[in-house]
Amino acid sequence: MLVAIFIMAHLTGAAVAGAALMQVRTPQGTLAWVLALLAVPYLAVPAYWILGPSRFQGYVSARRGGDHRLRTAVGEVEADARRFRTEIPETRGGIRAIEQLARMPVLRGNRTRLLVDGEETFPSLFSGLERARNYALVQFYTIRDDRVGRRLRDLLLDRAREGVRVYLLFDRVGSRSLPRSYVRDLRRGGVSISAFLSSRAWIRQRFRPRLQVNFRNHRKIMVVDGHEGWLGGLNASEAYLGRDPRIGAWRDTHLHLQGPSVTGLQLSFLEDWHWSTGEVLELEWTSRAAQDGPPADPDSNGSSATGGEGDEAVLVLPSGPADSLETANLMIHHAIHGARERFWLATPYFVPDEGILSALELAVLRGVEVRILVPATADVPLVHLAKLAILPRLLRTGVRIHRYTEGFMHSKIFLVDDRAAAVGTVNLDNRSLRLNFEVTALLLDPGAIHRVERMLETDLSRSEPLTAEDLDARPAWERAASRAAYLLAPIL
Repeated sequence: MLVAIFIMAHLTGAAVAGAALMQVRTPQGTLAWVLALLAVPYLAVPAYWILGPSRFQGYVSARRGGDHRLRTAVGEVEADARRFRTEIPETRGGIRAIEQLARMPVLRGNRTRLLVDGEETFPSLFSGLERARNYALVQFYTIRDDRVGRRLRDLLLDRAREGVRVYLLFDRVGSRSLPRSYVRDLRRGGVSISAFLSSRAWIRQRFRPRLQVNFRNHRKIMVVDGHEGWLGGLNASEAYLGRDPRIGAWRDTHLHLQGPSVTGLQLSFLEDWHWSTGEVLELEWTSRAAQDGPPADPDSNGSSATGGEGDEAVLVLPSGPADSLETANLMIHHAIHGARERFWLATPYFVPDEGILSALELAVLRGVEVRILVPATADVPLVHLAKLAILPRLLRTGVRIHRYTEGFMHSKIFLVDDRAAAVGTVNLDNRSLRLNFEVTALLLDPGAIHRVERMLETDLSRSEPLTAEDLDARPAWERAASRAAYLLAPIL
């Protein structure tokens, strides 16, 4: 009996190793998986089942060869959006490459407003929902059944009672603590709600989704009536108001977007919803938005510190493992290589691969001021340890590292010279850059870039510089633990 189990385990390991050979993206990852699956299939097969391959083939098929209604809708919308295209000189950082990655042009006629922390973000989100008259698209990685989550639920139910079409999409892993009663109440109240699927196969939907770590939908998106949208780092939880006693104060950034570039957010939601439900939503797109004009933003006073004038150039860039290229990874590389004077980055999880580390070093060598803002505290200790193994190398090259000291810093922002800024959901780790579904708004208007700059300057003033001497002074056991944690960087 034991012999039969032994033979079956190794045959299974060999079969899964063949799948890993064809599906894992990097040579290093492929070699590691194949060796583990052949040598210790008892451990490696369940691990591969949980972590999975690095390519989301099912979503690719749905996008390219699935429902013709989806292909038609996407094609028509992309063509329609091009009427709002604005020409950006290539001296502004080679924008054509980013447009190719986004499959959309930079669009003019937008207004953006930075939302700093939950005290600004949640009132903006909730007042936006109250303005919804036709439909609301809502997507979060994490929804919790706390005061913020219940306020969201009540507003969605209220809009549904008023005849607004309401669609809510959440991630199974990020929202794993969400009770079934929360979902049931929304469904009974007329809200269309779905979890994002890591697979359409029935057996995987039933037994695997809460274990499948890869292919998480990390996007935080809201769209109201096709006119205005929101994206950024905050989820639907009061922890993002700094009310988690374990983490404390929470620093984060969201973006309120009005105008034709909301199209990019809608397209992202349209594809995610179609993958999860099979439905193709009927939405309002850029032509109607341009005719009606964006609604007035009650929180904006035009040329305020955080609000724009209304004719900004914006590009929304969704990214994920279904893309033919590594969209988020290429976006970051392009931003670093395009910098001539400065590249500033804020990220809560900084575990980049060798390519990004080399790009940062090369930027410093050509005279670029590279600043990286990370949290001083950690909400994921293993990621924090892995980060500490990387920083000495960058510090010795001349990269300036700053530790945010007034709480946990969760913003995902970068700034390139005075030519571009970005706000979104992408972290600087392998999971965000290759395995998660993410979204970024690239801001190309001088006013918007300046507002991001001033926000980052405020954050930097609330941080302390980190030196190589600080890291060298750590106990030997901690330095060894950091190096060991960094070995896990591909799955962090």
